[in-house]
Amino acid sequence: MTRAYVDDLSVERLAALQEQNLELSRLVAELRNEAALRTQFLSNISHDLRTPLTAIITHGEILRDGILGELTGRQRESVSGIIGGGRQLLDMIGEILTYARGAANQLTLSRSDFTVEAVLEQVCTLNESLVAKKGHALSVTVEPEIPPLYGDREKIVHVLGNLLGNAIDFTAPGGKVWIRASRGAPTERGHVVLIEVGDSGIGIAPEHHELVFREFAQVDATASRQHHGTGLGLAIARKFVELHDGRLWVESTLGGGSRFYFTIPVRSAS
Repeated sequence: MTRAYVDDLSVERLAALQEQNLELSRLVAELRNEAALRTQFLSNISHDLRTPLTAIITHGEILRDGILGELTGRQRESVSGIIGGGRQLLDMIGEILTYARGAANQLTLSRSDFTVEAVLEQVCTLNESLVAKKGHALSVTVEPEIPPLYGDREKIVHVLGNLLGNAIDFTAPGGKVWIRASRGAPTERGHVVLIEVGDSGIGIAPEHHELVFREFAQVDATASRQHHGTGLGLAIARKFVELHDGRLWVESTLGGGSRFYFTIPVRSAS
């Protein structure tokens, strides 16, 4: 084999590799463009759906409150169902909009100091009627002298609300649901609070522990599943926690209930 032949072969291979690299670059750019368009579409459609849906809920509340005339008991019950369904849809649209902003790296934190007791009280109050409806025993335990949290209060409330809502939803009537807050082990970034949201519900098989945190994923994806949603709640909750440099994970066995844990930084003593 002559040196000239080897050189020609090397040039051909180099040219082929360069062509492959160009094609790969083109495909990557195309995929990124498609992802950006999909994210923008989700953001636009979510925003556009909120306005008419909010109007439907508002008019339903006007009817329910008797502003346009008294309703019969059955009529009021029907209107309340419309309002409840509308609010559920509004929450789902909000999740899609939040996901779209996260995918576009548009999520930011508005940090402030607040106590863990304050956010727990707020979340428990918001879920009080659901707990009562299912007859759950809800307990809240806070370790003494936990320093103030330092983060985005609204997003922490969202995380807690999602975890508690899931615990209530996936636990049979009369079950147990709890929240515990304690000092977590110090990390490289400083001291944290460890929050546990647990239940005595149906549990999650170990092979599905990471699946529940994936976007749009459902452990039970059948049309007849009992628990419905966008499949974005836990993905968004993990995103919010990670924005705070924290962790969110689950410990669970099928039929043995679930315990979700996450860490949030506290205000440094300095």
